[in-house]
Amino acid sequence: MPAESAKPNAPLTLPVLPLDDEVVLPGMVVPLDLNDTEVRAAVEAAQAAARSSGPDGGSKPQVLLVPRIDGTYANTGVLGIVEQVGRLADGDPGALIRGRDRVRIGAGTTGNGAALWVEGLTVEETVPEPLPGSVTELVTEYKALATDWLKKRGAWQIVDRVQQIDGVSALADNSGYSPFLSTAQKVELLETADPVARLKLATEQLREHLAEQDVAESIAKDVQEGVDKQQREFLLRRQLEAVRKELRGLNGDASDSAEESDDYRARVEAADLPEHVREAALKEVEKLERASDQSPEGSWIRTWLDTVLELPWEERTEDAYDIRGAQEVLDAEHAGLEDVKERITEYLAVRKRRTDRGLGVVGGRRGGAVLALVGPPGVGKTSLGESVAHAMGRKFVRVALGGVRDEAEIRGHRRTYVGALPGRIVRAIKEAGSMNPVVLLDEIDKVGSDFRGDPAAALLEVLDPAQNHTFRDHYLEVELDLSDVVFLATANVLESIPEALLDRMELVRLDGYTEDEKVVIARDHLLPRQLDRAGLKDDEVALDESALRKLAGEYTREAGVRNLERSVGRLLRKVAAQHELGERELPFTVKDEDLRALIGRPHHVPESAQDPAERRTAVPGVATGLAVTGAGGDVLYVEASLADPETGASGLTLTGQLGDVMKESAQIALSFLRSRGAELELPVADLKERGVHIHFPAGAVPKDGPSAGVTMTTALASLLSGRQVRTDVAMTGEVSLTGRVLPIGGVKQKLLAAHRAGVTTVVIPKRNEADLDDVPAEVLDKLEVHPVTDVRQVLELALAPATQDAAPEVPVAA
Repeated sequence: MPAESAKPNAPLTLPVLPLDDEVVLPGMVVPLDLNDTEVRAAVEAAQAAARSSGPDGGSKPQVLLVPRIDGTYANTGVLGIVEQVGRLADGDPGALIRGRDRVRIGAGTTGNGAALWVEGLTVEETVPEPLPGSVTELVTEYKALATDWLKKRGAWQIVDRVQQIDGVSALADNSGYSPFLSTAQKVELLETADPVARLKLATEQLREHLAEQDVAESIAKDVQEGVDKQQREFLLRRQLEAVRKELRGLNGDASDSAEESDDYRARVEAADLPEHVREAALKEVEKLERASDQSPEGSWIRTWLDTVLELPWEERTEDAYDIRGAQEVLDAEHAGLEDVKERITEYLAVRKRRTDRGLGVVGGRRGGAVLALVGPPGVGKTSLGESVAHAMGRKFVRVALGGVRDEAEIRGHRRTYVGALPGRIVRAIKEAGSMNPVVLLDEIDKVGSDFRGDPAAALLEVLDPAQNHTFRDHYLEVELDLSDVVFLATANVLESIPEALLDRMELVRLDGYTEDEKVVIARDHLLPRQLDRAGLKDDEVALDESALRKLAGEYTREAGVRNLERSVGRLLRKVAAQHELGERELPFTVKDEDLRALIGRPHHVPESAQDPAERRTAVPGVATGLAVTGAGGDVLYVEASLADPETGASGLTLTGQLGDVMKESAQIALSFLRSRGAELELPVADLKERGVHIHFPAGAVPKDGPSAGVTMTTALASLLSGRQVRTDVAMTGEVSLTGRVLPIGGVKQKLLAAHRAGVTTVVIPKRNEADLDDVPAEVLDKLEVHPVTDVRQVLELALAPATQDAAPEVPVAA
């Protein structure tokens, strides 16, 4: 097909004029500011080249206009003819440049001036002649779209100019003047060599822009129509209200009530509500009928009525009075925790007898329960609430109180506030769908208080069996009967619960699990759950009991089982990964000797299992005590040393972030040894002449309490006598100035901690002997417990026999 026009593909050497984030297409005429250093350099180089090209220097200067996007030059530029050099409209020096041909940029070369010179080839453009019908239609469509866009902008004088353009290439390049095109879109037009393809691209870009304009105009029109509709609706409603007022005045009644008010009245009358709630709801319906449609009070009343109608005022679930079956459910879902299980069984048995004898409601109150489950993390307090609901056949709702600082979260907001809501207790009843659910108040010891009130104080009425049958929420303002609800509150630290609130709850302690109980829990509960999460089946991976026991004893030393479950999960993930890598065949049984290869070395090796020379008590002056923390019982070491006489140090130094009570215990221990040292055959002169330093390792952990008194006394006595403290002995008890061992708390938690740490002999105060009844029998069987009344008995039990050395070596502080 013959060509309409052809341009010779001649090589060129031109100075580069970079255009930052701008694009010039062939046929465009643009003014450029010569204040720009690169523009001036290119124009001056082009002028010098033009003067040297002919004897008269009459040819016009030529430059290469190249787009530069983020410092990167495009592959295609435009041959620009410098038509005129002079002043721009603002008076600054400038040049008028006309784009002529596309140039494919080649390698750089040398030239005159400071400009960058490159070699290039003009791009040959061919258009078939005569034009096919599809190209003619494309030209017509582009001109129509361009005319439509120009008319919308009011540029009538440019419409005729666009209609007079005949060439396909010139028409496509004319879109370079379009302000709505981005730099990337203009570069795409510049680099498209085929004129027909370029015109298609320009047409598509123009069509998309017009479509976006139509959408924007449609949205603006809809917004304006919406505003007009709201204004018209407001005027009509005001007129309707005036008409209704006149009609009520003529008829003398309120028969023209809204259909919505009639609907609420019908719903209230049909609902199964207590009488006092029905009366309050009907009063609100009357207020709604009198309120205008534009009054904000109407929306408040509707929200309140919806909340009241959604509450299950007369809905109750029937308790499962199969006492033996409930006990079996609790045993199946939780191992250990006998105290809680017994309390729930007692509650169900008593409630069954009261119901059989017609004593379900006495004095307007039903037989609910309020229990506080206090124990370290991971012992199953939260999950126990769901098991209790399952055993009783009740609905279960969990209310998280951790971090709650606003009283309105418990008692609700006043209805006068925008966005007011009922409190969490009412919302829990609504969520449960019955008036007698099991409500778990989780982390009640984490409740805070600030200027918005004290949520713990708001719980006083909720958790008081003598008051909660008439509980009033600030939002509802009607009495709500909570006397049939079983409240279970969980906490880690008993001291954080206000005394008045704690007095309203029945305390049940969960002191942690024994090693045997952990093995049972891991086998029956944790392992099946982690197998499912690891994508394994029961017959593919099994854990030997020896492996579970080692995991519980040496890899995770804790009161609960959270870290034990993490260890089991990590072990199963390792086995699954090895199987996928082809390193292990299934089925596979994990034994205790496989643990180190799979999950590394144990983290908690008992002192008794270590080399005698590496034990903490391998030197005199170190004793093992027992303590209670928020995470359960723990082993506490006490170290003592004497300062060198030459340093001149004296007095008592205590380190380890100790509280005031523990500091006083150290003073008491030191005073006792100074006064009774001769009786105990200790060199008490060293205590008077040299400084004493007592240190509690883990110095970043705060410690306080009187129960480390006997431990500090034993450490000092060991230091002075040179006799080591037995590795297998741990002790607890408060000491007096006369050497009496006084009772302390947390005996069960401390004995469980001693058992976990591998201690075999424990010294406790004689007056705490009754607390041994709470300790599991399997723990007592493995511990030798010595109740004592005097420090002398402690020293006889704890200190190793004296050696044959003439004089003991006393550790000296540096």
